[in-house]
Amino acid sequence: MLKFLSRVRIEFNALDPRTAASMEFLAQCNARKAKESNPACQVVVKRRTDDHPPQITVTFFNGVEEMFDATATPAQDIRNMILEKGQMLETEQMFKEAGEKWPVVIPEEELSQSFSGTKSSACALLEQAES
Repeated sequence: MLKFLSRVRIEFNALDPRTAASMEFLAQCNARKAKESNPACQVVVKRRTDDHPPQITVTFFNGVEEMFDATATPAQDIRNMILEKGQMLETEQMFKEAGEKWPVVIPEEELSQSFSGTKSSACALLEQAES
């Protein structure tokens, strides 16, 4: 998860009963495997003393920053959103480095074409039934 990030900022009040997701996310960030995936990722914890709700702010390697409400979003959902967005950014970077346009636009007529060597799922089911 950290391999897509340059910075993580976790803010919470330790006495607030809504800190569960923040604490779980912090534990995930401090896991050995996560740290090894990107040792340069800066993990900052801000312990608050006010009534501000827990929040997690992440900065992706391309500078895009995203904030999550840690009272309403489970840590696993935040992790999954980071992984999805990170993989999308990684793919975008690969296309740009290869000199390809991004996003890839596939013409509508190509989406509906069949190609030699491929079978529709109905044909595959018929062949399976005949065997």
